[in-house]
Amino acid sequence: MGRAVITLTLEGVLPWLPDIYWLRLSQHFQSAQRRPPSRPPGKVTVVFDRPIPNIPGKSMKGVVVEYGPGAASPSHTHPKTAFIYATVLEGAFRIKVKGQPEKIYHVGENFVEEPGSVHEVSANASDTEPARLLAVFVLDTDEKTLVTPIKK
Repeated sequence: MGRAVITLTLEGVLPWLPDIYWLRLSQHFQSAQRRPPSRPPGKVTVVFDRPIPNIPGKSMKGVVVEYGPGAASPSHTHPKTAFIYATVLEGAFRIKVKGQPEKIYHVGENFVEEPGSVHEVSANASDTEPARLLAVFVLDTDEKTLVTPIKK
């Protein structure tokens, strides 16, 4: 199904606007079209944090990651001691961990991140629907920082 494109010329609606304003409006909209769209950030909530009693010095943390439509996180790492298991609860996630192909994960599917992995892509695969996943970290108990953005 094709899309209809409607072009509205404001000159007919606002004929009294001086030419200099038309030039500035034109330049503004042209520069806005050249800018890459910014992706809104996601929301991360720790929902579980408990030491593992039979593994001294290790804890398990449950984290819910929520992305609105079109949302994404910048490339990042997790603590070097963290083993991460994640399962998609809602929507779909586009994931790329360094050394692995990019893949889209849907509700009920899961993936792992080995200690020291680089999370190159983490994004909602949809521009219209939200996405949510549960990530379970097993890591050193004294580790407080779960995500470190990669500086470019």
